[in-house]
Amino acid sequence: MTNFSQVDGLRGIVMRGPSIIESASFYEKLWGLELSHSEDGTVFFRSTNSEPITYGLVNHPIFGIEYIHFSTKDRSSMDILFTQLVAKNCTIISKPAEFNDFAGGYGFEILDPDMRRLRFRTDSLKLPEKKKWGHPHKVSHIVLNTPDMDGLQKFFTSILDFRVSDYSGDQMVFLRCNNDHHSIALVKSHYPSINHVAFELSTIDEFMHSIGRMKQAGHNPSWGPGRHGPGDNPFAYFVSPPGFVVEFTTELQKINEKTHQPKIWSRTDPASMDLWMTAGPPTTSQRTAMQGRPDPGFLNLTNV
Repeated sequence: MTNFSQVDGLRGIVMRGPSIIESASFYEKLWGLELSHSEDGTVFFRSTNSEPITYGLVNHPIFGIEYIHFSTKDRSSMDILFTQLVAKNCTIISKPAEFNDFAGGYGFEILDPDMRRLRFRTDSLKLPEKKKWGHPHKVSHIVLNTPDMDGLQKFFTSILDFRVSDYSGDQMVFLRCNNDHHSIALVKSHYPSINHVAFELSTIDEFMHSIGRMKQAGHNPSWGPGRHGPGDNPFAYFVSPPGFVVEFTTELQKINEKTHQPKIWSRTDPASMDLWMTAGPPTTSQRTAMQGRPDPGFLNLTNV
């Protein structure tokens, strides 16, 4: 794989909201994650890989993203990334240092243009991998709503050296930091918010089994199953108890850096949204859930 970004992967995401940890049982008993750490007002979950913070929940009066979590391959890459971001006048929250939370490691934090906190970490705690069939292996990708898609795209491509993989009309862009089709995608919206978080199952059978597990527990997909055009990945979306949209996916396209050219996928051709033509169009309630709640951002929380 061509190394074009010091960011080499997406670790996970931590969400916040009022009494949000009361929903922990949904993620642990139904969604298929496992509790990795808890402390006052905070819980963290792992998937079957070695990452200790795949998904987290933090009690807070305001719903939104606590932070999005990325990795670099080593400390040297982390220091190079920080130097690059300083030179590009990025908004820095913290300089490279040791993290004092349970995951440890080394890294720093910045803000994106929508005031979201991005955390970069390397050399952190690694848990023993757990081969657990039918349970999420990792966070595949995160989709963000933004009122300035072009500006946020420029931030990820010009500041963090992500690359554009594809577009969905003029409403959505898919961005990669490695050969996964997308780790981050952006959607035009009226305000910053979380659109959804996708969790990867290792095989198509595990993907379908996970949908079945949810249905047996009384949770039907709010959209899917189907297979997206951009990314070529099967999908099934659900709305979690806190109101966040979460997705099961698998088989996300691997990009060949030598041959890939970004494509503009139609938003009016149903087969572009769903190659299988099994899911139908998103319902009004699904679209509303994906709009999310307005997120004031990290530094603005104290002023809300």
